[in-house]
Amino acid sequence: MISQKLVDVQQVDPSILVELKYSTTDNFVGKDVYGELTRAYMQPMAAQKLAKASRSLQAKHPDLRLLVYDAARPRAAQWKLWNALPDLPERERQKYVADPRKGSIHNYGCAVDLTVATKDGKALDMGTKYDFFGELAYPSREEELLKAGKLTKQQVENRRILRDAMRAGGFSPIEFEWWHFNALSREKAKMVFRIVE
Repeated sequence: MISQKLVDVQQVDPSILVELKYSTTDNFVGKDVYGELTRAYMQPMAAQKLAKASRSLQAKHPDLRLLVYDAARPRAAQWKLWNALPDLPERERQKYVADPRKGSIHNYGCAVDLTVATKDGKALDMGTKYDFFGELAYPSREEELLKAGKLTKQQVENRRILRDAMRAGGFSPIEFEWWHFNALSREKAKMVFRIVE
């Protein structure tokens, strides 16, 4: 990561909290996928956007912090995640894990998975765990899920706090995961950066 000029997000903004889920067993694979990788790295421009999102969050909510679950991801790890979902047809699988043959925006160091937490690292209730596969995690279905009583007002509000901060930093949310944000499109990332193998 460092040889490809990626930066540690906590060196850009020490107030950002990091708990890489794929360096633990608390993920959908149930295994440590990252091994020695325990720091969150991103392309410098993406890390600067994250720092801007962090400042925006703290300006409105001084007691809250961004808590990063995943950032730049080597393609070798992408294969492990892809292969961990053998029961899902490829088209369905691509909703949750990018095809490693094409590369994920994470593989370019331009995407981040995160939540909002208290200063001491306690994640706010977002209605699902990180990496939950299903409609409850879809930002696009929140209003409907709220009306149906499947999400609470507070859970939806917590997600909005996260999205507002990330948009203020220049990130784009996606349809299927409340925790995932892109600093730029995969097409742009491919043009500008090399994939992290």
